Amino acid sequence: MNIPNIITLGRILLVPLIVWAIASNQMTVAFVIFVVAGVSDAVDGFLAKRFNMTTDIGALLDPLADKALLVTIYVALAIWNAIPPWLVILVVSRDFMIVGGVIVSWLLDNPVPMKPLMVSKLNTVAQVAFAALILASLGFGFRSYPYDVLLMGLVAVLTLLSVCFYLVEWARHMSTPKSL
Repeated sequence: MNIPNIITLGRILLVPLIVWAIASNQMTVAFVIFVVAGVSDAVDGFLAKRFNMTTDIGALLDPLADKALLVTIYVALAIWNAIPPWLVILVVSRDFMIVGGVIVSWLLDNPVPMKPLMVSKLNTVAQVAFAALILASLGFGFRSYPYDVLLMGLVAVLTLLSVCFYLVEWARHMSTPKSL
């Protein structure tokens, strides 16, 4: 356990606080906590890379923290009717498909390497930007149109592209004979 991993665990612990803030109609608080979580993601990544503190547990915890944060916020915002349910279904289904593919590859004794694709990184940036815009507009009372529609479309397109790219990579990996 090192400082970047502790920061990542802290980010995971922020998830219930954000849900509480959204459920309590404290959108400004939710936005601030979301920004803190985002900054903590940048800080732990910087520290891990800059000071050679990368660990296997960190490599698992960091994407878990990101997914826990984004999926939870998307679901909470959909329950709040701030974002459309179809977008949440799309985002969450993508994550389940990726995790499902990883599990199937493990069960078939052909684990797929865990490496994020560029389209997936862009997708995460778009998801974060969209969630931040929605939380900010709710918290500070401004109209986010048309930027919300543009970001929502970008999230949808990048999510679908990401699924396609991961599916192609997974199928290629699973059809390649294992090394002896």
